[in-house]
Amino acid sequence: MADQASAFVEVGTAKAAPGTVAKGAIAVTTLAGGGALEIPVMVINGAKPGPCLWIDGAIHGDEPEGPLACQILMREVAPEALSGTLVLVPVMNVPAFEAACRGNPLDTFSFDMNRIYPGRPNGYLTERIASAHCGWMTKVADYELSIHSGGAHSYLSETIFCAEDDASLELARAMGPGWGLALTAPNPKGNPMAAMLDAGKTGLTVELGGRSATSPAAFRKVGRVLADAFLNVMRHYEMLEGEARYPEVRWKGMQEALLAPASGIYLPEEGVDFHKWMNKGDPIAKIVDIFGETLATLEAPADGMIFGLRALPNVTTGDWCCFFGKIEGKRD
Repeated sequence: MADQASAFVEVGTAKAAPGTVAKGAIAVTTLAGGGALEIPVMVINGAKPGPCLWIDGAIHGDEPEGPLACQILMREVAPEALSGTLVLVPVMNVPAFEAACRGNPLDTFSFDMNRIYPGRPNGYLTERIASAHCGWMTKVADYELSIHSGGAHSYLSETIFCAEDDASLELARAMGPGWGLALTAPNPKGNPMAAMLDAGKTGLTVELGGRSATSPAAFRKVGRVLADAFLNVMRHYEMLEGEARYPEVRWKGMQEALLAPASGIYLPEEGVDFHKWMNKGDPIAKIVDIFGETLATLEAPADGMIFGLRALPNVTTGDWCCFFGKIEGKRD
């Protein structure tokens, strides 16, 4: 663990002395119109030594919950009260965010940054963005959290994807109450969590929000829940004063994505809810045609719980419909 507050902390053009805040950017390239393509970053360097927590938002451009959570932390984490360093990257994939799209629509060769990370310094554009980000992250961060949601099509409830090593499980537990579903990410690759593990460090993928939570009040609530979890992480690692809180029950399992077997209108069954126990075979949803006739049904593939549901009723064969956690048991 680095003593980040013992000297300046530098990330791109952001350079923060102990007890100060600096805004800057990680340079990537210059665009055809002459403007710079860069990744915005804020460094909050604590007055006292401690670890570096690095938080990433909007690796997918249709997931604005990360930028909102980072804005809350910018307002609420004061450097004089911090031990260590908080690095906030509200938008990783700037072209995708500007297009409000999962990936950069102009880069069809490396569209999804969360599948091609850490990219290549001499690769396609999105690979170069990932490479520039990864170089700084793996150099500076001790712990990393990537913020995701259901984006333009789904809503995902509080869920963590993590490796099964002790450090990853500790970081998952530090997310606090409400974050008891920590699904195994076997042999993670292609994302920041994998790059952190390869560097001998620790990262998580966290999910919350999406299409049905973009009304003003719901969107603010999601940002608040995320920010509170990250503040709890900082208390756990003694970066902030105060007592950390933890989930009462923690579940272990694997994800299964249920895809639409037919095209039509997607209708979840009454009573279906997130993190509610289901038995194998319990009905989840049906797909009906425009006359209301049932074309297909979706059922729980195992004992477990739903953590994500499609929020866009229009559905085409093969679209995401449900994210299901197949539960293997409780964690210690």
